[in-house]
Parts: sequence; structure tokens; C-alpha cells
Amino acid sequence: MLSLSPEEWTAVALSVRVAAVATAFSLPLGIAVAWLLARKNFPGKALLNAIIYLPLVLPPVVTGYLLLIAFGRRGIFGAWLESIGIVFSFRWTGAVLACAVMSFPLLVGAIRLSIEAVDRKLEDAAATLGANRVWTLLTVTLPLALPGIIAGAVLAFARALGEFGATITFVSNIPGETQTISAAIYTLTQVPGGDSQALKLVVIAVAISLLALIVSEWFGRRAGARVHGV
Repeated sequence: MLSLSPEEWTAVALSVRVAAVATAFSLPLGIAVAWLLARKNFPGKALLNAIIYLPLVLPPVVTGYLLLIAFGRRGIFGAWLESIGIVFSFRWTGAVLACAVMSFPLLVGAIRLSIEAVDRKLEDAAATLGANRVWTLLTVTLPLALPGIIAGAVLAFARALGEFGATITFVSNIPGETQTISAAIYTLTQVPGGDSQALKLVVIAVAISLLALIVSEWFGRRAGARVHGV
């Protein structure tokens, strides 16, 4: 069942790598944005919230095209970034960027709900004991919101693992460089007799996603037990 070609195993490894890196780089920004939306009121909050969730409602191809305009080699930011040695278009790093953008709304949504569920009286108590806002965030808010942070990270990883439309539009489908599981499955379905190999990749993708969700549930329960002293 797992008799995949080296190129297909490369696609699997690249998908996991891209999803993991996209989640890792998105997480700090996701926590900051989620806290801002959950705890602050400011002009333009509704607009910021709409922009964050926009990739969920836009066609993925549109998001990929916008990324190409912005970060392509001749894009708004891409030409300058290339001058300092940072290239996204048609590179695996571009796949990371596309996956991060597409999964960011799920990450922020889960973390925001978790932060909003934290009792503000606990944060106020920490403040009365002399803790500043940063220390309160690090020692009270984030530990209590940890189950939601873990859930958001895993949701983002799973979404990044299955990303296709924005990625193939932005970085194409280059074997060994940008061809993820989704792109490899698409390629195999276009080749006569490739359905059986495509099915094997589908099984692997499902297995990885299920494993991620099971691990998330386990860590979430552990984190919840520690927070509530169970």
C-alpha cells in the first residue's frame, strides 16, 4: 500500500515540512492578533477581523494570484525581497507563505475564542499583585488559553497540509521543490493509470491529518488538566 516512488515520498515529506514551518511561523503572530481582537477595542477592528478571515471566503486561486502580485519576483514586495536574498515565487518558501496565509484564519479563530474564555478577574488579580501586562499575558492568559492554542496550531497544520489552490497558483507544481501531496494527487489524476498511486497518497494524507488531530486532542486534554488542576 505504501509502495510510492521517491518523487511521491518527496511530496509527502515536503507537505509535512511546509505545513510545520507555516504553522511555526504563524503561531506567534496568530497569538498576538488573537489577543488584540479578544482584549482590545480600537478603530478598524472590524476591518482587521474581515481581512484576517478573507482567505476563508475568497477562492484560493485569487489568494494565490494576490500573493504572486505581491511577492513574485517582479511583485510589489518581491523585487525588493529578492535583492536581499529572499525569494518566494516558485520556491518551497512560497508554499510556506501560501499555506500560512490560508491557515491563519483558523489559527486566530481558535486562539481568540480560548483567550475570550479566560476569566478577566484572574488577569486583574495578577495586575493587583504587581504584574505588568506582558507578564500577565505570559503567566496567566496564555497558560489558561493553552488548549485553544494547541487546537488552533493543529487546525492550521491540517489546513496547510491540504492546501492546493493558492499554492499551485503562487509557486506552481514543481516536483521536489513545490509539489506537495495535494499537487501530486492532482498530477496523478491527470495521468492514465495514475488513480491507484493517487489513492495511496490520499490514504497517507488522511492518516497524517488523523494523527495530528489525535495528538492535538491528547495535548489539549493534558493542558486542560494541568490548567484546572485535575
